[in-house]
Amino acid sequence: MGVNRIDDRLLRQLTEESQDLNSSAVRWAGTEFGELDGRTSRNDVMALQTAASLENLAVDVYRTAAGLPFIRHGNKTVAAFIGTTISQHSAHARAFNSAVTRAGGRAQHSPDPRYAAVVKQALPKIKGPADVVALAITLEDVAAQTYTKNTGQVHDARLRTLFASIAPVEAQHRAVLLAVQALLKAGKPQLVALPTRISALPSAAGSVGFPSAFYSVRNASPITEGAVR
Repeated sequence: MGVNRIDDRLLRQLTEESQDLNSSAVRWAGTEFGELDGRTSRNDVMALQTAASLENLAVDVYRTAAGLPFIRHGNKTVAAFIGTTISQHSAHARAFNSAVTRAGGRAQHSPDPRYAAVVKQALPKIKGPADVVALAITLEDVAAQTYTKNTGQVHDARLRTLFASIAPVEAQHRAVLLAVQALLKAGKPQLVALPTRISALPSAAGSVGFPSAFYSVRNASPITEGAVR
């Protein structure tokens, strides 16, 4: 009775929910931002540019990961997740940059400078899937924390909705990755599959994807971090 149980559809459900959340956020962005008239505050523009820079970096990292031999020829579930996530982060970057330009600012096509340096140091040390997952968790977490905090910092109500719509997508990515990480740490990479063998799952796999009742913003990036200079 004390063992955490996990539905064999967990990873699939998380991915599907992420797709649904992503579709809603991008669809909303495409319809609402036609009304932005250039009067959005500089604070809001910088927040959008920083968000775009985090998305640009995520796309770069996932594309690099997708090309690594142990990912490309490795676990098919992980490879499929990476492919889906590249598409979603690309859509997020476009949504943020669309809002930036419609608010009279300049689109941000460069990666976040602080985390680009973190990635530059980490990439040469990547030896296997666990290293890729750990780096991706860091990037997804900072994005989710940043957008959660931005929701209460930007002035335009439409932008608050945008940040509040995309933050859960990044949190879902992190939840999936934490579940994968738990299986890799347990020495059970074969269980990263759909469907998987419930009886063989470690107990941590049932709860590791949701470690906190409230999402922390302690490591959120400052609004100015990825702003266009």
